[in-house]
Amino acid sequence: MMNRFWLLFAQTVTILLAVWFIVATLKPSWLSNAQMNSIVENVTLKEGAYDGNAISPGSYHDAVKKSMPAVVNIFTSKTSAKPKTRKGSDSKPSDPLFKFFFGDQPPQEEPTSSLGSGVLVSPEGVILTNHHVISDADDIDVALADGRKVKAKVIGSDPETDIAVLKIDAKQLPSPISLGKIESVRVGDVVLAIGNPFGVGQTVTSGIVSAMGRDHVGINTFENFIQTDAAINPGNSGGALVDTRGNLIGINTAIYSNNGGSMGIGFAIPINLAKQIMESILANGSVTRGWVGVEPQNLSKELSESLGLPGNTTGVLISGVLEGGPAARGGVKPGDVLLAVNGNSIQDVRGLLNGIAQISPGNQAKLTVLRKGKEMELTVQTGTRPKPKKQIN
Repeated sequence: MMNRFWLLFAQTVTILLAVWFIVATLKPSWLSNAQMNSIVENVTLKEGAYDGNAISPGSYHDAVKKSMPAVVNIFTSKTSAKPKTRKGSDSKPSDPLFKFFFGDQPPQEEPTSSLGSGVLVSPEGVILTNHHVISDADDIDVALADGRKVKAKVIGSDPETDIAVLKIDAKQLPSPISLGKIESVRVGDVVLAIGNPFGVGQTVTSGIVSAMGRDHVGINTFENFIQTDAAINPGNSGGALVDTRGNLIGINTAIYSNNGGSMGIGFAIPINLAKQIMESILANGSVTRGWVGVEPQNLSKELSESLGLPGNTTGVLISGVLEGGPAARGGVKPGDVLLAVNGNSIQDVRGLLNGIAQISPGNQAKLTVLRKGKEMELTVQTGTRPKPKKQIN
């Protein structure tokens, strides 16, 4: 009887050991979980006080909540895409390029589509975006924040500042964004960039204002950019740059990059310039600027010395004058050094371009020039600046 009992006991132990060995080999986590469960049961956790309606300190939630519904996605399509030169494409391949953060597609001979962003600025359905987002598009669709898609028409655009104005007709539009004051924006201010990078959906990134009044960048003809390090990527073109109050202070337009991605140097068109262009387009369908018909050249130190000019001379050399143009009729001659326009000193070619462009066509401009060592004042009636030619390969 004892032998029989002992044999049964030995067999039971052997089976249990075999089961334990199999579980330990094939499913060790079962044993670990069993041990962990017994440990966790003896741990007391302390949870912090939490108010679901409270906003975290330092959060920009209110600014985003206020401005994000007014930012839209813009889908454009072309029936035939021909190769064309992008701004900045004259740089060496190894050099960083200025790239629009816009979903560009390779040139093809079949329908193509691209993605950008825009900002709803009025309850009537007026949208601000970039000219290069809608340039040459055959079809434009706007996706609202609530998911609706509507057709858009182009009211007008200005390639020289890269601003375009669209119009959509839809009921119950989101609240338009509030326009900020550029005078309140300072270097070091926190800003938020809102758009649809890479087509992943609406996103928000933050950064600071790195610089104001950036020009000589080589992106547009007329430049006065806000520079920011907020992460901006393809698809953000035409999107909103807002302050921490949720007010629109700029329209994102380009980045400085050698790989197409954000490198912490982005540029936005300031709201005062964008608003000025928009109002001109809404009133006239286009933007008109003053023009005098001269070929200016910056004064380098070597050029000043060759002309026998004093070392502190600032201005631009008029190297050519259009025959029969406004400047020629006003008495401007090649070789003149233009010092000022309407009493405002001219430092370089871009300053002259901006100064003349701000004078409405048909109005008079008083030009102070230096000719053979003598200053003289000439009166020129400005003409209308010709529209820029399309860039082609």
